[in-house]
This record gives sequence, structure tokens and C-alpha cells, in this order.
Amino acid sequence: MLFDFLRRKKTEHEIDMSRLPQHIGVIMDGNGRWAKKRGLPRSAGHKAGAESLKKIVTEANNMGIKYITVYAFSTENWKRPQAEVDYLMSLLMDYLVNAEKTLAGENVRIRAIGSRAELSEEMRRQIKKTEELTSNRTGIVMNIALNYGGREEIVHAARELGKQIKAGMLEPENITERDIEENLYTANQPDVDLLIRTSGEQRLSNFMLWQVSYAEMVFVNKLWPDFKPQDLRECILAFQGRGRRFGGI
Repeated sequence: MLFDFLRRKKTEHEIDMSRLPQHIGVIMDGNGRWAKKRGLPRSAGHKAGAESLKKIVTEANNMGIKYITVYAFSTENWKRPQAEVDYLMSLLMDYLVNAEKTLAGENVRIRAIGSRAELSEEMRRQIKKTEELTSNRTGIVMNIALNYGGREEIVHAARELGKQIKAGMLEPENITERDIEENLYTANQPDVDLLIRTSGEQRLSNFMLWQVSYAEMVFVNKLWPDFKPQDLRECILAFQGRGRRFGGI
């Protein structure tokens, strides 16, 4: 206990609050393995992961982070057993329904990014309601990547640009990176500065392929339910210890 306290104070002292990442992306990996290690159903791991998410978002907001995007449900997750998919959707629905209560006083603005076509009508209504409910908040913007895939997002942007070309609003040869960015789900948000993936896996898994082009990546061996606010701070310390050149010298 004393060691943890001293380590926390040391980390707080070392973090340069003037050089925080503006946008953090999180691949919350390891819920199922966390549950299996304890002889519990995978649903218990997802529930524990949701508790960790609340703590991490609160910590990031208290630190002054402007944006955080969490990978909640990918376009590939539909391949999982139906019972697990149903539980994940139920858990996400509860999170959205209770957003005002669970994040009360935290000043968190919630947005869902990803394709909504495959989601239930109930889920689409709740997303709209939660986004409207939190739209005037001025703290951290929390993007919940729900039915999200990086490739699908780029295809979505291409289709939107295609519509503009068809309408005579844009010439193909005039398309710029800015045009693509303005048609991503994260339009008007900065690119990801720091990408965190838990569970020790070291891959992107189709997460924010455009936005992480120059992100600093930190891979953590802990499973997501075991990831604590102190771990977030240590990831930020690792971020601040790197030299970001963006292709330059």
C-alpha cells in the first residue's frame, strides 16, 4: 500500500501537465481472459471491464485530456457467440442509459462512432438520446467505438466524397487529406496522440487506421479489468519520454 502511494506521488510529480496527449485511443483487450483465469463466464470479464472504463475516463478527464476513444465493439465482433454478442450489447445499452448517473459530475461528453446500420433501433435511439443529453458538457469527449472498424470508416468517408463528386461539389483531382478527415467519424477532432492496448497483444485490430498514423503506441501486459488510473498515468509518462518527429529529423 505504501509503495503504491509513493509510486503514485512520484508519477504525479513527473508528468508534464503542459505536454499531455490531446487524444488517447484505447483498445480494451483481455476481458475474456481475465474471466477465464478466475473460472468465471466471459460476461463477468466484460462487466469488470466496464467498471475499469468508468475509472479511466474519470481519471483522463480529471487530468485534462480532451478526447478519449475506446474500442467497445468492432465490426468483427459480430462473429462471436450470439450469447456473448447479446450480453455486450446489453452492457453497452446499460452504459448509455446510465451515463448521466455513472458519470454524474464528471462533465463527460459522450459520442458513438461507427456504423449504426446494423444496430437495433432501440440502440440507435439510445445513442441519439445520450449524445444529446451530454452535448453541452465541456470536459473530455468520450468516443465509444461501437460497430466500428477502421477500414469501414475509410470506406464511409470515400462514399461521402463520392456523393459530393456526383453532386458537382468536388472534383476528384482536388481531394485532399483534409477532405477525408472531414468525412471520418472523428471529424473536427485531433488525431490520436497516444494509443494504449492492454493484454500484451501488439496489433491495431482495425482500430482508427487513419487517426493513429503518428500515434505513440504503448502495449501493456495487464488485462483490461486490471488496468488502473495509475497505469494510465504511466502510459502518459512513456508517451512524454518519446521524441515525436512526424517524419522529420
